[in-house]
Amino acid sequence: MKKLILVCLFTIGVSVVSFAQGGFQQKTPAERTADLKTSLALNDDQAAKITVIFTARQKSIDSLTAAINGDYGSIMTKMQPITNATTAKIKAVLTPEQAVAYQKQVDALAERMRQMMQQGMGGGGGTTPPKQ
Repeated sequence: MKKLILVCLFTIGVSVVSFAQGGFQQKTPAERTADLKTSLALNDDQAAKITVIFTARQKSIDSLTAAINGDYGSIMTKMQPITNATTAKIKAVLTPEQAVAYQKQVDALAERMRQMMQQGMGGGGGTTPPKQ
């Protein structure tokens, strides 16, 4: 349950930072894959499959971002399935050892995002972006 909450917080954090900064530049699917290829020692077949996963994730997020139309309160419930599906698909491509290392990366990123949200939102951890 704690991991699920952290993943949700991570997802919200990325979204809030994105909206608050007026279009936060996220890495492309190829850049994300390149990072994982280095950190997890992916082979070329794994990298190709993961690029496809990240590309589908980005399309889903782009559609969601357009559809929420400023309703930041609903983003957590809508992003959670995308995040969970992406993580599960990536882990299915990885070896057991790589999956453990990947989960550690996800957990660490979720923790950093949780801390950023608390600092950036006065410790409240709400779902609306800070006023500019």
